[in-house]
Amino acid sequence: MNHPHPDHPPAQPAAPAQPSGGGFAPLQQKLFAVLWIATVVGNTGSFVRDVASAWLMTDLSPSPTAVALVQAAASAPAFLLAIPAGVLSDILDRRKFLIAIQVLLACVSITLMTLSAMGMQTVGSLVALTFLGGIGAALMGPTWQAIVPELVAKRDLKSAVALNSLGINIARAIGPALGGVVLAGLGASVTYGVDVISYAFVIAALLWWPRPKAEQDDLSERFAGAFRAGLRYARSSRELHVVLLRAFLFFALASSVWALLPLVARQLLGGGAGFYGVLLGAVGVGAIGGAFLLPKLRARLSSDGLLLMSALVSAAVMAFLAVSPPQWAAVLALLLLGQSWITALTTLNGVAQAILPNWVRGRALAVYLTVFNGAMTFGSLSWGFTAKALGVPSTLLAGAAGLVVMGLIAHRIKLPEGEADLVPSNHWPEPLTAHPVDKDRGPVMIQIRYQVAKENHAPFLKALARLSAARRRDGAYAWGIVQDTASEDHFMEWFQVESWAEHLRQHKRVTHSDADVQSEVAQYHQGSEPPVVQHFLSVNDPAQGHA
Repeated sequence: MNHPHPDHPPAQPAAPAQPSGGGFAPLQQKLFAVLWIATVVGNTGSFVRDVASAWLMTDLSPSPTAVALVQAAASAPAFLLAIPAGVLSDILDRRKFLIAIQVLLACVSITLMTLSAMGMQTVGSLVALTFLGGIGAALMGPTWQAIVPELVAKRDLKSAVALNSLGINIARAIGPALGGVVLAGLGASVTYGVDVISYAFVIAALLWWPRPKAEQDDLSERFAGAFRAGLRYARSSRELHVVLLRAFLFFALASSVWALLPLVARQLLGGGAGFYGVLLGAVGVGAIGGAFLLPKLRARLSSDGLLLMSALVSAAVMAFLAVSPPQWAAVLALLLLGQSWITALTTLNGVAQAILPNWVRGRALAVYLTVFNGAMTFGSLSWGFTAKALGVPSTLLAGAAGLVVMGLIAHRIKLPEGEADLVPSNHWPEPLTAHPVDKDRGPVMIQIRYQVAKENHAPFLKALARLSAARRRDGAYAWGIVQDTASEDHFMEWFQVESWAEHLRQHKRVTHSDADVQSEVAQYHQGSEPPVVQHFLSVNDPAQGHA
């Protein structure tokens, strides 16, 4: 099977982005505003539920292990299920998937409410239901992040990501306080009922969302294949590697302050549980203020500058806490920590969103969330052991020094700008076939033959190396370039994909940015005819006579 491959024309340049209306421009778009308010309400309900569960466990059992089990049951699914959740968000209708998750979470809270009202709650039931709630939250995380580019124009994407972080911090500031008041006055069952009401609001907003119905596609991915495709993309995207590396370094080092903050409040600052709550509240307030300040900072600093600033400010706060400042000064310092934390979170998340095409967005964001949670978990455990050996002040100083040094070193590894046109170009022609091909048949080898003048060999191979990354990101599990021994001007590029269906998906995944690279490669080809493309299918059973 073969067909001539036309010269890949350069993708049409995208229209220049219009200037954004500022950090709150996304809220001027009704769709984003409604869903943003829904997330604030939903997250507030979740914090209300968490307060009730944590306090209820202290009534059910005084054991520190039982209390810790609630936290572990809530957080473990986020680490274990992030990537499978990302796969589901890419192969299912995201709106319907989110509605199903909200229904699951509502059922969990209804069960908690009912058991509490009837006095039938036990340690086992509370941990099990908390784990189910954690599964729902883990499934929702990548999907909710993946829909953001559907709600706003690309020029407002980073502002939308920042507003999402602002919403979480608003919920964090309101939810625990509201949960404590309702719990003290009306009991656990009513507190869980507040959470149920929040899910009803979110479900109503998602039902209202007029998301275009996805077209029927006989190339829809299955879970296992989508999982492999997502891992291939993550393995082959250098831009994503940079974001993941920068995120891991920052969060692993900055996690020291979060791991040790309870001990800082008690041992270094002489405060009790109430003062610890004040410190956490200060972080939330600082994060809210940081979200308001971020548009002005973004106008003056690049993404790399924002991340370096966050590292330096966080390190300064950690060093300040290590010298046991007065309580009022520590509260002010935690305001700065909240501001630097939200700046780092939104910067890294915004860059990750901007570099990902829609077909793999959920899966790649899930990898990002896995790295984030892994860095926080690994960092917290490591700093805990370090503090046991060196003491809290020395550990905070070590974390601060490490954050400064790694911040300066990592600053040289520039974050991607995220300005590439990732809209599918759909410029590859349909492959010619001698007979219908079973979509599950494979693997498939694709060969492209070029004729290149000797003086152009070096730039041709350099451009082809960039193209190889795109081939791998879009589905190829192997790639290579060979030169004809009989004619040094003849080259053959080849790559393999696991099935005919996966290659047809590859046709739909090629972006305008990829098309520009292909056009650059094709310009070195000589001759009156364009490069020739051939497709070869594996012969699983010679008796069938397939060529």
